[in-house]
Amino acid sequence: MIDARKAAMAAQEYLKSVYPETQFQNLQLEEVELTDDQKFWLITFSFISPGAMVFVHPIPKDYKLFKIRADNGEVISMKIRQVK
Repeated sequence: MIDARKAAMAAQEYLKSVYPETQFQNLQLEEVELTDDQKFWLITFSFISPGAMVFVHPIPKDYKLFKIRADNGEVISMKIRQVK
């Protein structure tokens, strides 16, 4: 089983590989959770929305939720995470 750090690194690498032309401003790890059955890591990253005006408050952020297999670190899914 991979640990939380490796799951977060797998999610970050996947995000950057899917969007190779995007410079993610202020990429932050927000949440890390192991599912109750311990089969998956749920990893949430946030970053400043591309094209956002940073002088607007609050600064618009995008959130991505990743589902990572706990046994081998394979990225299963990446979703938009809505935060209210």
